[in-house]
Amino acid sequence: MPGRPVRRKDMDNIILTGMPGVGKSTIGVILAKEIGYRFLDSDLLIQEREKRLLKEIIAEEGIDGFLEIENRVNASIQTENTVIATGGSAVYGYEAMRHFKETGRVVYLHLEYDQLKKRLGDLKDRGVVLREGQTLLDIYKERELLYRQYADLILDETGRDLENTLAELIRQLHITGHK
Repeated sequence: MPGRPVRRKDMDNIILTGMPGVGKSTIGVILAKEIGYRFLDSDLLIQEREKRLLKEIIAEEGIDGFLEIENRVNASIQTENTVIATGGSAVYGYEAMRHFKETGRVVYLHLEYDQLKKRLGDLKDRGVVLREGQTLLDIYKERELLYRQYADLILDETGRDLENTLAELIRQLHITGHK
């Protein structure tokens, strides 16, 4: 799926979405270096503002409380020329996703379920939003629809290594180094 040509005014930020384990933070850091942007990990920003780990926030506030905090923090991000790696559950926050759509291009890093499952360990230790009785497959199916709904660009990582994913992302975003 080819990306649309980039006009500078709508290219302030690149927002990476996708399931935990798809490489949003890893790809985001390298992409930011490649194109001369800053990098922001929204999960780390949430932890910094809350002064707690994600898993502590989930344990203390519950899933709905965590999602409210995540939505509020993400919707408040004011930055330009930044690659933003979001948490996997960011797509549940309507205000945050609307804000991301207004301030940049939303990229969904897609990975087939079988490959994703191989990459992930214990989801609770990762600070993943997982309701009682919910499986990885359940959240994968639920979030897949939301990721696609908000995406300006979908990059299928299936069968790609990191270098290949980065090259394809840069190609589809039609970008070269900026500032």
